[in-house]
This record gives sequence, C-alpha cells and structure tokens, in this order.
Amino acid sequence: MVISNCAAGARWSQPVAEPYGVLPLEPSATVLNYGQAIFEGLKAYRTEKGRIVLFRPQKNAQRLAEGARRLLMPPVSTPLFLEAACLAVTENAEWVPPVGEGALYLRPILFGSGADLGVKPSSEYTLCVYVSPVGKYFGAGSLGARMQLHTDHHRAAPYGIGNIKAAGNYAQCFQAQREAKADGFSDVIYLDTNAEYIEEAAASNFFIVDKNKVVRTPGLGTILPGITRDSVISLVRRLQDTTDYRLQVGRVTTEAVLDASEAFLTGTGAGITPVEHIASDEHSIDFACPGPFTQLISKMLADIHLERVEDSRRWLHDPFAQRPIGFDSFSEPSF
Repeated sequence: MVISNCAAGARWSQPVAEPYGVLPLEPSATVLNYGQAIFEGLKAYRTEKGRIVLFRPQKNAQRLAEGARRLLMPPVSTPLFLEAACLAVTENAEWVPPVGEGALYLRPILFGSGADLGVKPSSEYTLCVYVSPVGKYFGAGSLGARMQLHTDHHRAAPYGIGNIKAAGNYAQCFQAQREAKADGFSDVIYLDTNAEYIEEAAASNFFIVDKNKVVRTPGLGTILPGITRDSVISLVRRLQDTTDYRLQVGRVTTEAVLDASEAFLTGTGAGITPVEHIASDEHSIDFACPGPFTQLISKMLADIHLERVEDSRRWLHDPFAQRPIGFDSFSEPSF
C-alpha cells in the first residue's frame, strides 16, 4: 500500500510504499467519530500492447480534491495523486490480471487521522492507496443486474453531499441493499426525495435507452459524477455524428424507465453492467440483456482499456512512465 500524511496547514509528505497492513488510529481519530473521510476507485488494465495502464486517473484526482474541499480536508494535488496511484500499481504489477480477464482495482482513501475529540476538522490527515485484482462486479455467470426501485430510503438529498464520494454515503445503503438481495435483486435504484425521478444505484450511475434511440441519464447535482458515466457520455456524443443514437442528460422519470428498451449501470467497479430487470412495488419490466447499445458502448470502452484502438482522448496513463516527482512538486497549498 502507499501512504502519505499531512498535518493541517502543512504539505503532504512524499508517498511511500510499504507492506499492506494495519493503519494505526487512536479511538479519538476524527474519521472514527465524525466520518471525515472520502475515497476513490480506479482501475489498471493489462493491454494487448503488453502495457499496464491506468484509466483517466486525472479525473479521480480532481474528484478527490473536490470532495476534500467539501469536507474541509487538505486537497491532494493531481501530481501527488498520480505519484501515489502509479507507485501502487508498479509495486503490485504482478497482481494485474491477464488481458481481458479483469483489472487491478485501486482504492485511494483520504481521512482525518488526528486524535481530535470534538466536532471540528482533524489536525492530521492520511492518504492511503491499496489495491485488489477484480473481475465482474455482480459476479461471474450473471446475465445482468436485477434492480429494485426503492422509495423507502434516499441515498442523497438536495444541498447534501451526494455529489462527493464520502464514506458515509455508502454505509446508509447497506440496509436497502440487504433487503433487495433477500428479495432476489442485485441492487437498488434510488429516486429523488419526491420519488419522481431516478437518481442512481447504491454504487453506480444509471442509463436507459428509449425506443427512439435516445440515451438518457440523470443530471448531476445530488448524484456522484462518475468517471465511467462521463466516459460514456463522451462516447455517445461521438456516436451522434455517425449513428441514430442521441444523448439526453437530465431528469429521468420512472415512467421513462418502464418504457425504455434497454438499461445499464456504469461505474469503476460495475464497468458497464446491463440491466435485465427492474421492479418496484407496483411495476416491473424486463430488458434485452445486453441490449444492442449496451453491447456497442461496452465494446467501445473495452477497446480503449485494452488498447485495441488509438487512445485519441489520452485517457490512458502509463504508471511506469510516470516522471519521478520531487517533494517541492507537492507544494499545492493545503486547505
């Protein structure tokens, strides 16, 4: 794992690789008492050109910094984030799965590690990046996800922190997920606070394709700005020039979902996961799984991950080519 530390008002330390193990924390650590913590998720792939690459790590760095500012933690600069992520990959390169058989998942966590009893920001902070090889998010052998429209719980609210990857946004999903899985579903889809519009699943963004080939996804605000979501939106905009598919980002009603021709989830963990079934207490629908658009966009993204096509957007980052960064490069001011 890779560790960097920062005292409030100071610079982040040089990231250091050390054996995976226990993190020392006092019981009064801010993260344990007040939940001052955010995290990220990104993947490294082994490509058909024989390289190992990270997918869009600069976007993860940007999102982590925005979340840090929201929770009054010192932002991690993009150079520091890249140094830590690249070090985590190079130190664990043997764990990257073979081409097309999975990826190495990186989990950067940033949290208040100071012993500070009292409702206030921490005096010390820790950045830790650890890794794990992963396969399919919803398990091998499944055709697609079976999703439950949930109205008894809300993942986020207007003016809340649903738009950052705060640790507390996920623990509150556990109960709804457990109930859904007990009923035979893979996960839940949350609605807005008025139970009118789709927001997202517990750990992934949501898309539908309507019968007019309009690809629709909820707009930002209370949902997480997913990097895979952003990548799909970018690819759909390119497809508009050569196909009949069109993009619409904005409110998505439950009625639109029940009238759609296909649906899929996106996320670093989920990748692009087709949805085969959605149900609420009153309605249900089965989808082609995977639908033609889901297959198309999945292939487009996989071709980029595995370097089957030219990386024209420069989304891939080679951790072995990362230029060594000196301590002075981490001098971005702390919050």
